[in-house]
Amino acid sequence: MLYFAYGSNLNIFQMKRRCKDSKFLKKIKLKDFRLTFRSKYRAADIEHKKNSIVPGALFEISKSDERKLDIYEDYPILYKKIYFTYYGKKIMTYTMSKKTSFRYPTERYLNVVKRGYKDCKLDKKFLIKALKPKW
Repeated sequence: MLYFAYGSNLNIFQMKRRCKDSKFLKKIKLKDFRLTFRSKYRAADIEHKKNSIVPGALFEISKSDERKLDIYEDYPILYKKIYFTYYGKKIMTYTMSKKTSFRYPTERYLNVVKRGYKDCKLDKKFLIKALKPKW
């Protein structure tokens, strides 16, 4: 199955530890969404926003990896699954069930995400923009 990561799961070391069968395929952009951080966990989330882009990583994962991600993402309580099509392929990702207001991420979590941006060679400007609260 194909999985789109956009937060801490971009971190290759963490992703490999969490999902042993996962294979990083390539970086891709999810159109008409934007990155934000929210909930009491101050974790990454995506939400619909016309003409916006969320850079992320496409991973191939096994059924067992998906079950591990479900547990990590507290599915279906904190995150729910959404599917989109990318060049004719069905891709799964997670988005938060409750859209709470922006919460700046903890330094530890943010460092994991930053490392993931570096690992996947993503443009940091999207991350910097997401860290500015919207009024």
